[in-house]
Amino acid sequence: MWLFNKKVNKTDEELISAFKQSGNKNLLADLFKNHVNTIYGTCLFYLQDKEEAKDEVMNIFEKLLSELKTNEIKNFKGWLSFVVRNHCISVIRKKNTVLKNTKGYYDYEYKDAVYEEELKIESVNDEKMLQHLQDCLPKLKEAQRKCIELFYLKNMSYQQICELTTYEINEVKSYIQNGKRKLKLLIEALRQAQDDKLKNTPHHE
Repeated sequence: MWLFNKKVNKTDEELISAFKQSGNKNLLADLFKNHVNTIYGTCLFYLQDKEEAKDEVMNIFEKLLSELKTNEIKNFKGWLSFVVRNHCISVIRKKNTVLKNTKGYYDYEYKDAVYEEELKIESVNDEKMLQHLQDCLPKLKEAQRKCIELFYLKNMSYQQICELTTYEINEVKSYIQNGKRKLKLLIEALRQAQDDKLKNTPHHE
């Protein structure tokens, strides 16, 4: 993509450590290359404007220059997701206008993200989510449940879901995205509850 177009071979941890030691911006640029497509995709998801998304990618790069100097990051991917999401929400708030498709597209996005929540979501992959889909689906909002059932269990496309429901395509994408996040949080909470139960169960020798 325009400026950062090739991934590098060094790990995130190696690049962060080298950047902190030297302050060399080129090392941070290398780190950014590993994630720039995901960052741009997230910005585009929230802002729905390609040029604005590109501008905010560069602003996020500048933000990382200062953030990585002062923060101890153990899970860079999860932390970066948190930073990008909150940055985009901040941009939307500053506009102080109602964007197109706002109600459907951002039905939960104006609350601040919590980094611990992002880590829980990162810990649950899509395969694990699908394994627990039936158990956790009833706990979702109706629109999220319906779209996820049609998308994952009946293999319908976004367009097919639109034709079957009254939702617009951006709303369908939003309900699936938001539903996946909620499902993963529910699954992680279920796993934690099971672990706690095992710890509290008396063991007889």
